[in-house]
Amino acid sequence: MAILVVDDDPVQCRLLEAMLQKFGYEVLVRDNGEAALSLICGADSARIDCVILDLVMPNLDGLGVLARLRQAAVKVPVIVQTAHGGIDNVISAMRAGAVDFVVKPVGAERLHVSLRNALNTSALEGEIARWKRSRAGTLGFADIITKSANMQAVIRLAEKAAGSTIPVLIAGESGVGKELIARAIHGSSERRTKPFVAVNCGAMPENLVESILFGHEKGSFTGATERHTGKFVEASGGTLFLDEVGELPAAAQIKLLRAIQEGEVEPVGARRPVKVDVRIMSATNRDLIADVKAGRFREDLFYRLHVFPITVPPLRGRPADIPALARHFLARFAAEEGKRIRLIAPEALRLFAAYPWPGNIRQLENALFRAVVLAEGDTLSGAEFPQIVAQLKAQEGGQAAVRSVGIVGEDELDPGLAVEAAPLQPEAHPATATAISASAPDSLPLLDAMGEVRPLEEIEAELIRFAIAHYRGQMSEVARRLRIGRSTLYRKLESLGLDGEGAECGSEAVAAERQGRKIA
Repeated sequence: MAILVVDDDPVQCRLLEAMLQKFGYEVLVRDNGEAALSLICGADSARIDCVILDLVMPNLDGLGVLARLRQAAVKVPVIVQTAHGGIDNVISAMRAGAVDFVVKPVGAERLHVSLRNALNTSALEGEIARWKRSRAGTLGFADIITKSANMQAVIRLAEKAAGSTIPVLIAGESGVGKELIARAIHGSSERRTKPFVAVNCGAMPENLVESILFGHEKGSFTGATERHTGKFVEASGGTLFLDEVGELPAAAQIKLLRAIQEGEVEPVGARRPVKVDVRIMSATNRDLIADVKAGRFREDLFYRLHVFPITVPPLRGRPADIPALARHFLARFAAEEGKRIRLIAPEALRLFAAYPWPGNIRQLENALFRAVVLAEGDTLSGAEFPQIVAQLKAQEGGQAAVRSVGIVGEDELDPGLAVEAAPLQPEAHPATATAISASAPDSLPLLDAMGEVRPLEEIEAELIRFAIAHYRGQMSEVARRLRIGRSTLYRKLESLGLDGEGAECGSEAVAAERQGRKIA
């Protein structure tokens, strides 16, 4: 999460920056109100999750910044701070839209609590607003939670599709958010005031597919006691979203092709067709090209639907999104369940990074829901995710993966967990073995607990520690395996602050070899 610090005092800025980085936040600093507004509202605006704003600044002061943010309808939470903690300042800042008020110099614990409350409140308000937009059919691309470059490319592609009525086919594994992309395209298009009708083609009984899609007349078949308009007519003027379109039976595929080509549908038992104006968006988790070659899906219908393809990557392909999505679900379920849960522990985030998420975002959502129900404190730890721990343990090398993320020791694992959660089968999820082996003790995690890339110096230090332990302090072998000279290795030990870690890293041989080098 990105925190913007706005203060004209450089000493105070450095103190806050160090404090916030210690909490694990990304920190941006600006020394005046105009620069802060440019970063928040300008053409090159960045995603800011919270602002810590000084009230007393030259030119544009803190109250002026708050007023401009209100005019621009920016909802970012703002914590104001000043050296003057009078009641008048507090009232003025709160009336101007601040969520909290701290007095300089603020203590680390006070600032941490204030930030946590502000971010949780903001997440809950955002979720409520997103729910309202979803009900109104006006979800936009800003409602898609992502920090991944892969998903940013998908969103840019979807934004181009939103400016047209071109048929869109969204491909991706089950649970990646295909319908959310479709709703965002509809909510950003000229049809956003018209209906968005979603149909799950795989959930319709085969003998009722035509009736559900195209409608039927009263008495047209046994049980048709009322006239039914059908989903095409229901969506007329708006968007019809055909989820899992590859599951349609052959007979329905023929009628769907005609409906798309002619812009009209023929209800079951009707004497004449009905004109419809519908934009078609479809989604599938199948390989439709393979289905076409196998004769399971009509080739002509495929080319009608596959005009503007969009492929949504799986969650394991965008690990940077996992912490943000987890916090989003936590805020939502904690509010729904009436739980005062404020934080996901770093150990749980490391567990999320080690797990391949075969069920993608839907599985992550359900895991957070269960964890919120189980939780008894105000923090979600690894103990609230026993199914994930059990599934990691069930894989080859999974026990090492569980230990490597620091969730629980081998002797602490509940043997009943493997029964509670059925183990994943490697052949069903080929990415599982790769994800788990990447978390083994002889591998290094590239992401930190916040889902950001770790500093190179930190990774290098961890690699050297592991190599020394692995080769039992034989420094010549360590240097050879790392492909560096021994003198270079000793310099790195000193520069990385590992010079005094001989006993921890390997054996007494390390210290003895160093001593021998110094004497020589």
